[in-house]
Amino acid sequence: MDSIIVLDFGGQYTHLISRRIRDLNVFSEVLPAETSAEKIKSIQGLKGVIFSGGAASVYDEDSPKCEKQMLDIGVPILGICYGHQLITLLEEGKVASGDKGEYGITDMIISSGSSIMKGLSGQMNVWMNHRDIVQQLPDGYSTIASTKNSPIAVFENTGKDIYGVQFHPEVTHTENGMKILENFVYDICGARKHWTAGLFVDNAVKEAKETIGDKKAVIGLSGGVDSSVAAVLMSSAIGKNLTAVYVDTGLMRYKETEFIEKIFSKYDLDLRIVRAQDRFFSALKGVTDPEKKRKVIGKTFIDVFDDVAEEVGADYLVQGTIYSDRIESGHSKHSSTIKSHHNVGGLPEDMKMKVYEPLRNIYKDEVRKVAREIKLAEDIIKRHVFPGPGLGVRILGEVTPERAEITRIASHIVEDELHKAGLHEKVWMGFAVLLPVKSVGVQGDERSYKYPVVIRIIESEDAMTANFTKIPYDLLEKMSTRITNEIKAVNRVVYDVTNKPPATMEWE
Repeated sequence: MDSIIVLDFGGQYTHLISRRIRDLNVFSEVLPAETSAEKIKSIQGLKGVIFSGGAASVYDEDSPKCEKQMLDIGVPILGICYGHQLITLLEEGKVASGDKGEYGITDMIISSGSSIMKGLSGQMNVWMNHRDIVQQLPDGYSTIASTKNSPIAVFENTGKDIYGVQFHPEVTHTENGMKILENFVYDICGARKHWTAGLFVDNAVKEAKETIGDKKAVIGLSGGVDSSVAAVLMSSAIGKNLTAVYVDTGLMRYKETEFIEKIFSKYDLDLRIVRAQDRFFSALKGVTDPEKKRKVIGKTFIDVFDDVAEEVGADYLVQGTIYSDRIESGHSKHSSTIKSHHNVGGLPEDMKMKVYEPLRNIYKDEVRKVAREIKLAEDIIKRHVFPGPGLGVRILGEVTPERAEITRIASHIVEDELHKAGLHEKVWMGFAVLLPVKSVGVQGDERSYKYPVVIRIIESEDAMTANFTKIPYDLLEKMSTRITNEIKAVNRVVYDVTNKPPATMEWE
C-alpha cells in the first residue's frame, strides 16, 4: 500500500496526524524521530514523511532530532509546528523564542499561492500551540502565510518538495485543516486510497492469530465500544481460547451489569461476570490523588484478571487500549504523561500475563468504523465514552460506595435527558462529576449542606481535542432539577464550560 510516515517528536497530536491521513484512506504509521533515513527510505509504498509537533525547543541540546539526510530521501516532507521549526534548523535557517506565545485559535493571512495551500486564500483560523517561531528562512524557501506573532507561519521549497506549517492542520479547530492534508497526501505525494476498516479487521485477526497462536487469553470487557470490538475481533481470531471477563467494580454505569448480560448473551463468548465491588472500594479507601487512584484501580483489575487467568490457564491479557489512551499515558519517548490510563500507565510491572492490544493503533472514531464493519450491536457502537477507571475518576477526592452511587445516578440523569432531547448521539459524551466539598442550600424551607455536582457535556471527533457543548438552558435546568430532586445528597448543579485543551475530557 501507499503510505505516509509520521516521525514522532513528542507532540500530543502526533498520532492524530496519522489518524487524519487514514481518514483519507491512505495508510499511515508513526515511527520514532530517531528512525534512520535509510530505514524510512526502504519502506515499500513510501509516498511522504511528516515531522510531528513536539513539546521541546529545537535549539535545546537534548531536543529530539532526526538525521539531516531525512530531507533528501526522495519523497515530499511536511513539518508541523515543531517539525516546521526543525526543518528550518536542519536547513540552517533561524528559530527563536517569540515575543508572545500563540495558543488556540489564531488568525492567519495567506499571502501567496502554493502547493500546500492550494485552493485557499485570504484569512483563515488555525490552531496554534507554540512560543518558538521561524525567524529567518533557509535559502530556497519562501513564505506563504503569516500571523501577528509568527511572520513565517507557512513556508515551502518546491524544488525540494519540502513544506512547513506552524499551526496544527490535524486538529479540528483549524479551518480547512483536512484540505491542507489532502493537498499534501493526494496532490504533492500522489498517494492512493487503499486503507479501509475492512482491511484493518483482516490485519487485526491475522496478527492476533500469529501473536497468540494456540495459547489462551482473557480480555477485560467493560461494555464500551473499545473493549467490545477487541473482544469480537479476538473471538474471531482465537475462538474458545478467549475468556471475556466483565468486572463489576462498583464504579460502573447505571445498571451496567444487566446491560452486559443482555448484550453479550447473543455472542459466542465465554463470558465471566466477576462482582468485585468490595475489593475495589477496599483498595481505594483513603486514596485521593487522581494518579494514585488510576494505578490502584489498574492493579486491582489485574489482580482480578490474574485470578481468572490462573483458573483458565491464560498467558495473555487482551485490552481495548486505543491510540489516545497511549498518548495521554506518555508512551512515546518524547511525549509528556497527562494521566495514566489503567490499561496503559496504570499496569503493574510484575504482571503474570503478557499484554496484547489489538486496537492500539487506531482512534475512537476508527474503532466505531471497525465496529460497524464487524456488525457489532448498535447499542454498543452508539454508547458514550466511559473511562477505564470508571466513576473513580469522576469522583474527586476519596471514592466511597455512597459517592459512587451519587455520581452514577447523576450521570444517568444527564444521559437520559440527552436521549429525550434527541442530542445523545450528537455529542461525544455527557456525564456528572462529584466534587469533594459541600455548599449551603435551601430545600423544603430548611437549610441544607450538601454536595455540588458538575455536568460536563462535550463535542469531539477524536478525543484529542474537544469543545464544551452549548446546551440549551432549559435542558440544563431539567437536568439540574432532576439531580437535586432525585439525589438526596445534592443541592447544587454547575456546568463545565471548558474546552480541551486546556482541560482534559475527564476531571481526573
